[in-house]
Amino acid sequence: MKILIVEDEQELMKSMATYLKSENFVCEEAPDYKTAREKIELFSYDCILLDVSLPDGNGLSLLNELKENKKSDGVIVISAKNSIGDRIQGLNLGADDYLTKPFHLSELNARILAVIRRRHFQGQQILIFNELTIDLTAKTVTVHRCTVELTRKEYDLLLYLAYNKNRVISKNAIAEHLSGDESDIYSNYDFIYSHMKNLKKKLQQAGCSEYIRSIYGMGYKFDV
Repeated sequence: MKILIVEDEQELMKSMATYLKSENFVCEEAPDYKTAREKIELFSYDCILLDVSLPDGNGLSLLNELKENKKSDGVIVISAKNSIGDRIQGLNLGADDYLTKPFHLSELNARILAVIRRRHFQGQQILIFNELTIDLTAKTVTVHRCTVELTRKEYDLLLYLAYNKNRVISKNAIAEHLSGDESDIYSNYDFIYSHMKNLKKKLQQAGCSEYIRSIYGMGYKFDV
């Protein structure tokens, strides 16, 4: 899952990024309005953590642009102001949630997961595809009720394919999802082939049907 942190307080931004990376999120950072706008135009995110007060603009204006451009990224507005007016304005503009500073990082994590579940999985905590089960809260995968040990990237890859089920996903989209704005450092897609090969092998060895299909010249598809 890919997160964009829009926050001008460097210490807070770093602590959020460090914590969320430990929770297996891919995190990108934007310390100001301009950087955040550029990233949002170029990439899609599972959730954007959006500070209201930025040095060169207002986070709510960015949220308004996001919705006017019909971007589907989840948004949690973060502000030091405990103002009911800001909260109502943010929610009316289309934010999924509102969090007031200071907050516990564990609460932030729980709210992000809730936004992702609502947006991608209709609020479900457990996804079941016949013999394959994905627990979004525990971040575990089982086949025929036996746990399949996946790396962080393999789990994220499976989840990304699952919530885009029956759609062909390009290698470029997968690269951006798994590596964020670092995806351009790779000269080819070998790292995707490696993760995909290992994921499919582990699922097959556990007795899982071949849901993941390679679509020649296009990408991959989770076919159910």
